[in-house]
Amino acid sequence: MAALSDSEAFPGPAIARKLTEAQARKLHAACLEILERTGVRVYEPEGVELLRKAGAGVEDGNRVRIPPKLVERALTTAPRTLTIHDRSGRPAFHLGAGETYFGTGSECLSLIDHRTGERRKPDYKDLLEAVKVAEGLKNVDFVMSMVTPQEIDPKVVNQYQMEAMLTGSSKPIVYIGAELESCLDATEMAEAAAGGAEELLRRPQVICYINVTTGLKHNRESVQRLLYLAGKGLPLTYVPSSQGGTTAPVPLAASMAVAQAGALAGLVMSQLKREGAPFITTGWSGNMLDMRTTIQPYCDPEKRGGAIELGRYLGLPTFALAGCTDSKVVDQQAALEAALTLATDLLFGADLVHDLGYMESGQSYSLVQLAVCDEILSWLKAFHQGIEITDETLCLDLIDALGPDGQYINQRHTFDNFRSRWYPSLLDRANRRRWLEEGGRDLGQRARERVEEILAGPRAEPLDRTRAQAIRAVVARAEARPG
Repeated sequence: MAALSDSEAFPGPAIARKLTEAQARKLHAACLEILERTGVRVYEPEGVELLRKAGAGVEDGNRVRIPPKLVERALTTAPRTLTIHDRSGRPAFHLGAGETYFGTGSECLSLIDHRTGERRKPDYKDLLEAVKVAEGLKNVDFVMSMVTPQEIDPKVVNQYQMEAMLTGSSKPIVYIGAELESCLDATEMAEAAAGGAEELLRRPQVICYINVTTGLKHNRESVQRLLYLAGKGLPLTYVPSSQGGTTAPVPLAASMAVAQAGALAGLVMSQLKREGAPFITTGWSGNMLDMRTTIQPYCDPEKRGGAIELGRYLGLPTFALAGCTDSKVVDQQAALEAALTLATDLLFGADLVHDLGYMESGQSYSLVQLAVCDEILSWLKAFHQGIEITDETLCLDLIDALGPDGQYINQRHTFDNFRSRWYPSLLDRANRRRWLEEGGRDLGQRARERVEEILAGPRAEPLDRTRAQAIRAVVARAEARPG
């Protein structure tokens, strides 16, 4: 990647750069032109009416042309920073402040069983185990549902997932709801876990992840959830799913522009509903269809970083994607793609990064892969730290006292300080003889053992019984609904 001159670079916390300020400006201008010239379909009447009243042109019932002034105004009212809390109410994330936080993926319809290695359909026990493992991995900062239990009625599966996360983890949660009703239930459950609606608003602990049909077509269910959550002032991320070669042109810039224009349409609707509503924009775009396989790859390199930088240019927190793999098994490809995607999103300065543990281009999930990602993150976090240069860390008196002929292995100073350096928990550093004596296990085997170790250990601190009962009552009510 070519280095950017000081005059080209725009400020931000990231180490890497992919867009100059001029490129970011041109890409944003293209998004504005798409919104005004081409317009977007909005399939929720309330969204159409909000845009119409604000000055957007509407034709053919729901084709909305959004003038640039609405986007620019929305960018001035949307918060640039956002604090998310854990279950205890302590601040866990400071989005937009230059830190990157990592979490799992969601909704996989298949699971690679860590005990047998077989690919199978997940059940509710698998969901509970997945939440416990995510809770136990210290470099996993937030939890998503990971798998969709197949024995649970689809009309209430999102409610079961939310209950499992709220009761099984103390970490912040990013959840997905299929439609407005499940979003309403999820919000009520989160309010119960937080101790009330006002407490959740004051110290938000959950973020809703809203997928949108494409950048140019905003399905009713997604817009309904967007407007409901914006109206309550609760955080959300709005991600149009445009794909080069099918729902957008193939060139990376064009595919990005279509998706990012869709995200801006969501931003405008959220701010029209409630100025100052927290909005997290998409940190990836430019997806493509692999014309050789007809699969949308998760780990292609070209798209990485650009959307994160555009979000920073616009002053919006970003929700990015990494720690995943297109491989079907936990192998060399899986480790390579997880490491590269996690490294790039960290270097480009994403705020939230999800999909740790995703396999097979999002078709299946692996707790072994999740444990491998946790180890990669441990390495990356140590890499990303600065170097402390002080009189104490330079040790000049000790170096002088021992002189050119001294050694440090038997010094008290070494014993007192060796733990300050990074040590792996899964990566192997033993000599070959010791490695063989301990079973000659590869990384995948050690990661499986780590998963079993967490599952055999204690659960998260139980949620207050009254709050847990209130959450269960929401699930029971959802099951009792007709249809």
